[in-house]
Amino acid sequence: MTEKTSTDQVRAIAEGYTFSGPSIALGAALVDGQVHADAPVRLPLAMMNRHGLVAGATGTGKTKTLQLMAEQLSAAGVPVFLADIKGDLSGLSAPGEPNEKITARASDVGMDWAPASFPVEYYALGGDGVGIPLRARVSSFGPILLSRIMDLNETQESSLQLIFHWADQQGLELYDLKDLRAVITHLTSPEGKESLAALGGLSKATAGVILRELVGLEADGMEKFFGEPEFDSQDVLRTAEDGRGMVSCLELPTVQTKPALFSTFLMWLLADLFADLPEVGDVEKPKLVFFFDEAHLLFKDASPAFLDAILTTVRLIRSKGVGIFFVTQTPKDVPGDVLGQLANRVQHALRAFTPDDAKALKATVATFPTSPYDLSSVLTSAGTGEAVITVMNERGAPTPVAWTRMIAPRSLMGPAPADAMRATVAASPGQATYGTPVDSPSAFEKLAARSGNGTGTAADAPDAGDEEARRIEEQITREPERREPERREPERARSAPRAPRNPLLDVAADIAGQVGREFVRGLFGTRRRRR
Repeated sequence: MTEKTSTDQVRAIAEGYTFSGPSIALGAALVDGQVHADAPVRLPLAMMNRHGLVAGATGTGKTKTLQLMAEQLSAAGVPVFLADIKGDLSGLSAPGEPNEKITARASDVGMDWAPASFPVEYYALGGDGVGIPLRARVSSFGPILLSRIMDLNETQESSLQLIFHWADQQGLELYDLKDLRAVITHLTSPEGKESLAALGGLSKATAGVILRELVGLEADGMEKFFGEPEFDSQDVLRTAEDGRGMVSCLELPTVQTKPALFSTFLMWLLADLFADLPEVGDVEKPKLVFFFDEAHLLFKDASPAFLDAILTTVRLIRSKGVGIFFVTQTPKDVPGDVLGQLANRVQHALRAFTPDDAKALKATVATFPTSPYDLSSVLTSAGTGEAVITVMNERGAPTPVAWTRMIAPRSLMGPAPADAMRATVAASPGQATYGTPVDSPSAFEKLAARSGNGTGTAADAPDAGDEEARRIEEQITREPERREPERREPERARSAPRAPRNPLLDVAADIAGQVGREFVRGLFGTRRRRR
């Protein structure tokens, strides 16, 4: 590249990233291997509800980019929600430790750097780890999201919707897993025979499969997540007393053992925000920026209906002032329809060691606007803490592609001290609200009372459920053709004449579309009872 061409490129980047409104600083442009402090790369706050993608191979700096963006959003008064997969983001609450590398990087990009800490609330799913316990009622989580955790097929998911509907009609509150298990056990018992028949397309065998999967959730320790007090999503919209946005940091030390729960919970939280927040249109800064880490977990093996619901949420939630940034290794981890909604792109280095890597690299380059950079070369040679960036400018057009040397975060780039985290949790008003689990009278106790077995206790539930699950599993073994036919014989199902529409699916559709249900209940089957 000639000197004149390089100068023109630097000028184009400098002009392309000059905004009239507030923005967050990401770093400075690299052209011909040189950092140009006179071409700072920024992201307009007003465009952060247009969503974004932070991608890159392991070890290339994605987590530090999240930390950098969260810091500046907080400083601008914007609340942030992020998931702390590796524990490193807990350091947002502590000031960073200066060293020669940080000082040199700040000098390179022409930006001031000083250590700083930020207001953080630590959360943990069901109290699994250091953090305020996050719980959801089973009825609030809904049959569609619960089906994803249980890996149910379409027929079983529709059956679960019928079970939820029946419980709702009977005034049986589904707060925790033992409530749902009690309802299914009742429907598959001699006492519930008439109720099961009245539900139409729900078979005893299918109910038994769902019951067995439910017992499996409890065996995996997921019962801690479902229950009361339920987390109110409005709590992630708070600001600190000094006006800075609160950083809600979900600590996930055991995410590898519960990947479906983690990703589905984040979708539940977004759906709940979507249902509650008013339309605000274009705003100077977002009301919340939500970082969806390990995004591939959300989309892996997702049904078409679930993907449609995600896409609808992503498309519409931006008008409520919420920005979503998906964080993953390559753009191909995100479905094309969703990727098309992500206007802001921060792409760290990719690897090209295998044919699949090469395909991913080629696909990634194709998603960027035309630029003077040889992006195939840049994306395989960029150093740690460097990224290829393009964002949406204030006119709604993409900015020039900029190979960027990122500035270092100002907070601690590593885990916060465990004692400090525990002290933060203990002092939080959220711990007083959510710290102690509550077992309100609900379906389990009501059904136990109806059957004449007294009020029932939580300790009674597992033995009864396990026995019922074993009994029904024996029946399922004797009736193989009734179990998951669409999975067992897909070819025959496709070639056979079209059968009359399953009344089970009709009823489930009617349930989801009932007048007066929140819009997002139609998407995910969720429903709330506010505190």
